[in-house]
Amino acid sequence: MQLFSSGKLNKVKERHSPGVSKQTGFPSPATHYMEPGIDLHKELITNQDATFFVRIDGDALSYHNILHNDVLLIDRSLKPRKNALALVVMDGEFRVIRIPHDSPDDEIVVWGLISYIIHYAL
Repeated sequence: MQLFSSGKLNKVKERHSPGVSKQTGFPSPATHYMEPGIDLHKELITNQDATFFVRIDGDALSYHNILHNDVLLIDRSLKPRKNALALVVMDGEFRVIRIPHDSPDDEIVVWGLISYIIHYAL
């Protein structure tokens, strides 16, 4: 397991780049099949073993701009920092909160930081 002390996401070395057609004249309608697909695991996840997906049911988190059917990417390897959006355990249940500036550490247990929010478009 690789740990990151800064808590920042590292950029992926291999990114998706669109292919370029080398033909002249009218392009073939099948040229998009030559391009590699976009792998969201490579684009969004830095530590696969410590990243979890959570789908949200309901609009109770709308004040964090998290809506019904959105997907949260939660990275447990990131170091907790003040004011970060996190999934925590409070009173025996999971909650999404911003880590407060002046909270005693024994009241909340940070389960993981939310690294991305993927909004459901429909």
